[in-house]
Amino acid sequence: MTLAYLDCPSGISGDMTLGALVDAGADLAAIQAGIDSLGLPSCRLVASEVKRQAFRGVQITVESAPEHVHRHLHHITAMIDRSRLSARQKDLAGRIFLRLAQAEAKVHGSTIEKVHFHEVGAVDSIADIVGTAIGWDLLQIDRLVVSPVPTGHGFVNIAHGRCSIPAPATAELLTGVPLATSDIEAELTTPTGAAIVATLADGFGPVPSMRIHRIGYGAGSRDMTAQPNLLRLLLGEPADSSGALETVWTLETQLDDTSGEIVGYCTGVLLAAGALDVYTTAVQMKKNRPGVLLTVLCRPPDVERLEAILFQQTPTLGVRRSAAKRRALARRRHEVVTAWGPIDGMLWTPPGGPPAFSPEYETCRRVADEQKIPLRVIIEAAQRAFDPNTAEAATKL
Repeated sequence: MTLAYLDCPSGISGDMTLGALVDAGADLAAIQAGIDSLGLPSCRLVASEVKRQAFRGVQITVESAPEHVHRHLHHITAMIDRSRLSARQKDLAGRIFLRLAQAEAKVHGSTIEKVHFHEVGAVDSIADIVGTAIGWDLLQIDRLVVSPVPTGHGFVNIAHGRCSIPAPATAELLTGVPLATSDIEAELTTPTGAAIVATLADGFGPVPSMRIHRIGYGAGSRDMTAQPNLLRLLLGEPADSSGALETVWTLETQLDDTSGEIVGYCTGVLLAAGALDVYTTAVQMKKNRPGVLLTVLCRPPDVERLEAILFQQTPTLGVRRSAAKRRALARRRHEVVTAWGPIDGMLWTPPGGPPAFSPEYETCRRVADEQKIPLRVIIEAAQRAFDPNTAEAATKL
């Protein structure tokens, strides 16, 4: 399991995140190839090592042709869907843009279909977000903890005029995220950076118990006098391989006056919005009516937003909340080779046992569709191709 920690003493932006990922080892050429597949007008990522208050870091600059285009969410998602990005990269980028659209729609009293992006729809912001998704996948990050986030203070000029910091969309994205006090009169956290944090973070607080393997520094465009304008990314593994205890929330509601189509659609919306898991249980309700218990498992920052989806998408009048402690085994991505090509999956080690492997459904489904053979054949072949001895040796590297 690759554990990441984002230390944000000077806030976070898309270019700082991408710079930290590249400095930590994400291949810039692979990121550039993914950006090229989006079909954007000439877009080139340039990485430079710079100094911020005597400390080094990597600054990413996006070089592109001038354009005057205001994109909607569907324009960007179509661009991502047509690209050559992997399934996980598309999912990460799509979820970040969806979170941005939800925030913009709320502050403007619109819908995610109608809202159009201004600054975050520009080529550089698209490159930052998609590049971050690619880098995240290349480094195989499984879990992210983020420090409290400073926003700075003062005013910033955006497409809608002069706004106080944090800008409206940034504040909406940071709802539920611990904020840090800062005396710096500048916009430290941008909407793009806030969307990345709101989408990818599994928890917030101090550095978790971990063994650090690599450190990356992403530099902001300004060299501030008060402190280094750097974002620090720590990469490693949990110090306890059995997995640290984390807090998760359960949201539940019982439904006996809605159709299966509505419940199924709501389940999909919740999962797309970042729920850890969604499932239904058949229950017997008052007056002997059969019903459905809809249960959502989520991270603490997502409680309010996912609860709102339950109220929007179902006729429920009440949602129960409960916090629980969860221990998840350390895990990481793993690939096996079959007669039909490589199959991605997840590798983990049960306490006291040898490594175990689960093939990734989406990869197996894609191969089954391409080869016109049953899905079970691909899954069984991937399981047979797994060598626990080789995998155990790899986990010790």
